[in-house]
Amino acid sequence: MSKKQESKKQSMRPMLVAFGIIALALGAYAIFSNTQKDVNEEVVVVNTEESLVTVLNEGNFKQITDQGVVLIDFWATWCPPCRIQNPIVEDVAAEIGDKARIAKLDVDQNGRLAALYEVRNIPTLIIFKDGEPARRFVGVTQKETLLEAINELL
Repeated sequence: MSKKQESKKQSMRPMLVAFGIIALALGAYAIFSNTQKDVNEEVVVVNTEESLVTVLNEGNFKQITDQGVVLIDFWATWCPPCRIQNPIVEDVAAEIGDKARIAKLDVDQNGRLAALYEVRNIPTLIIFKDGEPARRFVGVTQKETLLEAINELL
């Protein structure tokens, strides 16, 4: 191979690397775009009448949290760990029954409340007792941990 051909081959290398990076980025975008669709489909499941979890917003937040023990899952539709947390929260609601209320609050639709309770990472789960935050969990939290914390506050 001549020096000219070798020089041309080496000058093409950065362009090939750039194309590879672009292809990787497009692939990642396609994967996460599909994940977003799946998350939105799951949100419909959360809001069905069959769910034992109350959906909170700024209009009903104070009324729901004022009395008793209330576990609130601060979440968002685009959050993969929130998708993992969702069935755990549903299980807690089924097991705890009428002893406490279990609720969800979408941080994208209720940003003021999320900011008020300093929710910086999701999922964040806060247990309220008579309107005041009593316990906080950040990240995916197991059912047993949540049940134990709720039962301690009852």
